[in-house]
Amino acid sequence: LFSTMGRIAARALEADFMADNLAIWIQQLNDNMAHGNLRIHDNSLWDPDTWPKSAQGHGLEEAPRGSLGHWIEIANKKIVNYQAVVPSTWNAGPRDAHGNRGAYEAALQGTPIADASRPLEVLRTVHSFDPCLACAVHVVDAAGQRYSRTVPAI
Repeated sequence: LFSTMGRIAARALEADFMADNLAIWIQQLNDNMAHGNLRIHDNSLWDPDTWPKSAQGHGLEEAPRGSLGHWIEIANKKIVNYQAVVPSTWNAGPRDAHGNRGAYEAALQGTPIADASRPLEVLRTVHSFDPCLACAVHVVDAAGQRYSRTVPAI
């Protein structure tokens, strides 16, 4: 699965798995709620009068694009800081302090490019991560020649 096709196939397989199981999970949830099992949901937390004056919270999730994190700080019942680090931030990130490549760079390493002036293989590889950002590819050959092409908006 560590390839452009692998990432696309994995998303299709995951969607198929979810479609096959979602109705079962919803029925299980409904059954639990009908029997009074509300451990996954506390209605009292939706009432702002029950909220503390100051609080901090975070949520971490493995989303379809990758790791997702949310952090929040509340003071005087107002949000004073909110931060989200989305999967595309990790995937498009540069090398780390130890020289480890980011996901896009690692996936592109060794990818043959048929035509450097039209690097479709680069686009396919990066798009296989389903990035949530403006798509731009900058190609520089070994001699330092830059190739650029602007694609008009649709």
